[in-house]
Amino acid sequence: MALHEDVGPILNGIPTHLPDIDPDETQEWLDSLDAVIDGPGRMRARYLMLRLLERARAMQVGVPSLTTTDYVNTISPEQEPWFPGDEDVERRFRAYLRWNAAMVVHRAQRPGIGVGGHISTYASAATLYEVGMNHFFRGKDHPGGGDHIFFQGHASPGMYARAYLEGRISEDRLDGFRQEHSHIVDGEPLALPSYPHPRLMPDFWEFPTVSMGIGPMNAIYQAQFDKYLHNRGIKDTSEQQTWAFLGDGEMDEPESRGLLQLAAQEELDNLTFVVNCNLQRLDGPVRGNGKIIQELEAFFRGAGWNVIKVVWGRGWDPLLAADGDGALVHLMNSTSDGDYQTYRANDGAHVREHFFNRDPRTRRLIEGWSDDDIWWKLKRGGHDYRKVYAAYKAATSHTGQPTVILAKTIKGYGLGQSFAGRNATHQMKKFTLEDLKSFRDSLNLPISDDQLENDPYNAPYYHPGADDEVIQYAMERRSKLGGALPERRSRHIPIHLPDDSAYAQVKKGSGKQEVATTMAFVRLLKDLMRDKEFGSRIVPIIPDEARTFGMDSFFSTIKIYNPHGQRYTPVDADLMLAYREAKDGQILHLGINEAGSVAAFTAAATSYATHGEPMIPIYIFYSMFGFQRTGDSIWAAADQMSRGFLIGATAGRTTLTGEGLQHADGHSPLLASTNPAVVHYDPAFAYELAHIVQDGLHRMYGTDDTLSDDERNRIYYLTVYNEPMRQPAEPEGVDREGILKGMYLFAEGSTEGLPEDAPRVQLLASGVAMPWALEAQELLRNDWHVAADVWSVTSWNELRRDGLAADEAAFLHPEQEAPTPWVTAKLAGRPGPVIAVSDYMRAVQDQIAQWVPGDFASLGADGFGFSDTRPAARRFFHIDGPSMAVRALQVLADRGEVERSAPDEAAARYRLHDVTAGDSGSTEGGSE
Repeated sequence: MALHEDVGPILNGIPTHLPDIDPDETQEWLDSLDAVIDGPGRMRARYLMLRLLERARAMQVGVPSLTTTDYVNTISPEQEPWFPGDEDVERRFRAYLRWNAAMVVHRAQRPGIGVGGHISTYASAATLYEVGMNHFFRGKDHPGGGDHIFFQGHASPGMYARAYLEGRISEDRLDGFRQEHSHIVDGEPLALPSYPHPRLMPDFWEFPTVSMGIGPMNAIYQAQFDKYLHNRGIKDTSEQQTWAFLGDGEMDEPESRGLLQLAAQEELDNLTFVVNCNLQRLDGPVRGNGKIIQELEAFFRGAGWNVIKVVWGRGWDPLLAADGDGALVHLMNSTSDGDYQTYRANDGAHVREHFFNRDPRTRRLIEGWSDDDIWWKLKRGGHDYRKVYAAYKAATSHTGQPTVILAKTIKGYGLGQSFAGRNATHQMKKFTLEDLKSFRDSLNLPISDDQLENDPYNAPYYHPGADDEVIQYAMERRSKLGGALPERRSRHIPIHLPDDSAYAQVKKGSGKQEVATTMAFVRLLKDLMRDKEFGSRIVPIIPDEARTFGMDSFFSTIKIYNPHGQRYTPVDADLMLAYREAKDGQILHLGINEAGSVAAFTAAATSYATHGEPMIPIYIFYSMFGFQRTGDSIWAAADQMSRGFLIGATAGRTTLTGEGLQHADGHSPLLASTNPAVVHYDPAFAYELAHIVQDGLHRMYGTDDTLSDDERNRIYYLTVYNEPMRQPAEPEGVDREGILKGMYLFAEGSTEGLPEDAPRVQLLASGVAMPWALEAQELLRNDWHVAADVWSVTSWNELRRDGLAADEAAFLHPEQEAPTPWVTAKLAGRPGPVIAVSDYMRAVQDQIAQWVPGDFASLGADGFGFSDTRPAARRFFHIDGPSMAVRALQVLADRGEVERSAPDEAAARYRLHDVTAGDSGSTEGGSE
């Protein structure tokens, strides 16, 4: 043997460069390997090498694992545990489920409805779910607290079918699938949402999963959060498992794979992915030329996961046992997914000819087998409950790693030749009459031809009755496991909220010191965390900008969560604000990872329901990287009925201008406005922040019995800035209602020294734009004898929602007195035009235009951002104080209230077209 050559994957050949401390022993090992190759052969040598590698890893010898293994089951027949269930009864129950799940979708295609649905996904995964339902998945009443199950979205009809057999969902409700407002029974809507939507079915679904890629992310961070609660001593979650059911096509999503390393790094052995490998995307094979199971095995192993493959059913076991020279395994390894899919869309004769007959040795393995034997005996592993049970048992027993189970199935399994394994099966939604009869016969259900022929579109559901032994068996299994699933409960322990004193310091203002609203929020957060009863409930979530946001002071006090603690000495260990990690740390410091941060936010924000333990997540991030980057995840968080705070720091298009285009947020309030659960505020001052946060906490977790659960399920999005300014003390008698409604009068324009008929304007500004409005107020008074009232708009979005609600009430109830929108009521009777400005694009301010009485004009930062000074950027976008003054004069001139020449004179005086002339705002506290 040429020892100087590359010796393969072990350390990439590096062993040849290491000192050999016992050459004679080394040579004995090599000679032994040569003898095996020369004798029993290469297959035997390969087997021995694999066993040695397996043993070495079991003994914790530092050798790498194989990235892929043969295309066979990870668990051999000899290693399979005894199956504790009644196989016949469970098979019969699955038959009922398969039929009813298919009928939920089929009946939804009846004439006049045709709302769609997916028949084939659950058909391929029924065994995967039912082994879990009968033997593993723990419900809410389990002493350990119950498991978290992320059901695959397209498989929802199967969950409805099970709930129907359990008596949790009526037949009438099944017939309302996807008709949530139009299916009326006894005068009330009675229906089912298309997918797992907690917001639409709040007592049933717990986790939304159908937006592909979000389920895997959220499952990982749900498992992490369970460990977080446990390690912080808030709740014992040691017996709770998180299961995520995913499709192999879904694993193409970057989100599906992008966070696997976290699960491995944190040793989340409470997490199991079950990937339903039916080899098909929505329209065809996932890896027609390759093997998705092998690809995923390599990927998950490389990420540090425990991988269990369930490829073949028990009928293959005797063939593999007789495959002494590995010919069958070689065929399995070399056959592509595209061919495997074609095999299952044909018959046993096709499999014989195109698979087994490719090698004379494999042909001999099935001598004496009929074509029917080949077809019926040789099933895929994901449809064999013994194989699936063995995989689940191994997964729940494994420690130190998360586990992924790669289960090979057939999409549309059991639905007949028209469905099974076909490219179009995902889009197929109804049966022909012959398909119905064939499907019924394959399931041995007592449904007559007359029942099917009478109205094929309304083929009956099947329920043998609550006293049937099969139903009793299923109910007993769920009872022992802690109750029915899926189920969501929103009951939680009451929590103490801080009193007014926690907000007092921030309301005092900053005196002569200049403080940005980002820093004011951090100060408020510190004061809230000092409350001994409430502080531990806060979950600060920081992607990787703690120092930018001024939160590094938290490191040494509440510390950063790390399940392994801190095993190194940080470089800043001698500093007061040193980086500190701890097993019971409170901060989730998740790296440059916005997607994972929103997933962590969702887990914490729904802890009141998933654990009965209310937690207050506060996720702070660059505002540009919030809704723009993770909007889909925030929609899922809203669906899951999250409660918490998103803090868009360094907000606005011109406050972080040194960072350039992609860091300039001019639109996040608009994106936030599209999510009905998000309450956005753009406060200008620290005291406004205090009122908003206090109201948010009381709205989400207060004792106000008049608020419904839906009204409590809100996500507060606050945009705060990094531009220092003197924070005013809270004015005496401040309009708190106006702050919370979205707008209040901050500074009424003085008319002292002005003519009695002096024109007047209303200046509306939000956030960092308030100083520009105050600057414009002074310019208009001193230079043009115009009085200007300045209004602080804390929320353009909430003003719009209030206006829309008033319009809808007037539209639907014309017999009643129409309500007046807040913005209309506040500006009614106020003389002069309205000029609205913010550090965002004009569309943000334009949201309220239709409810503003009189003339309305807006200024905004439309277009791309760029790198420059703040004053120059504001002059470029024409949103600074002088620009507001000029725009006000233009509108007044159009109204005939000032000279026609005034706007031109003002533009020349203020050098409106010269970006170097701008001086609105501070240049301090700038970019990174």
